[in-house]
Amino acid sequence: MPQVQRIKSLELPELAPYRTLRRPLEHREQGIFVAEGEKVVRRLLESDFTVVSLLLPEKWFLQYEALIGSRPENISVYIAEKSTLQELTGFSMFQGVLAVGRIPAAQTLRAVLEQSAHPYLFAAVEGLSNAENVGALVRNCAAFGVQALLVSRSSSSPFLRRAVRNSMGAIFRLPVLERLDLEETLRELRTRGVCCLAAHPHLATQTLWQADFSSDCCVVFGSEGYGISAEVLAGCDASVAIPMLSGVDSLNVGNAAAVFLYEASRQRNRG
Repeated sequence: MPQVQRIKSLELPELAPYRTLRRPLEHREQGIFVAEGEKVVRRLLESDFTVVSLLLPEKWFLQYEALIGSRPENISVYIAEKSTLQELTGFSMFQGVLAVGRIPAAQTLRAVLEQSAHPYLFAAVEGLSNAENVGALVRNCAAFGVQALLVSRSSSSPFLRRAVRNSMGAIFRLPVLERLDLEETLRELRTRGVCCLAAHPHLATQTLWQADFSSDCCVVFGSEGYGISAEVLAGCDASVAIPMLSGVDSLNVGNAAAVFLYEASRQRNRG
């Protein structure tokens, strides 16, 4: 049964994650993340992730009550008016719905490979620092059938609050491997017969329409400003570009990922 408590302040020790929304490193050290928004929190409650607590207005608690009651854990529920929540947290919220969940235990590449069906479709990201872009990438991966996202140690975590929000909860159903040495990871994938294709607008050896995504493959995306490093690019089998009209330098990484992964999905589902 949920433990329900009405609050007028965030002084309780259990509410510390909500007091520190702008300090994501503390959350990471504790192995937790914050979910924000009605749809995202609902999808968290519907997932296999562990839910620690909820902080929300009473009207949303009433809508979630049956779902909360179906959970295996005893979730702590803190109820306050939306205006009070905005005052307590220090930022404006459209719905005033927050939750704390636990980041799942880290998986190994071997485990992900064993759990995934052929032909593999993985995505990898290097140096992506913008949390919103990471969240958009997660959402695209989930939409187009990516089996796991491989995140370099130079990238932002997909469990940052803004990344979770921008993923619209897709992070709760996409296996993620974080803090990877991406060069080493790509090397291991290639020894297992996985073709690694770098999304690169300037140093491409083939266009998107020429690339073969129908067999085991991993599509690698780079940072917003610098793209893919020379070392990671050298670890890929080929570099691929989206054909664009002259005068357009590149697409936002989220948009580019949508184009690449749609093409991969199209090739795999034709015929």
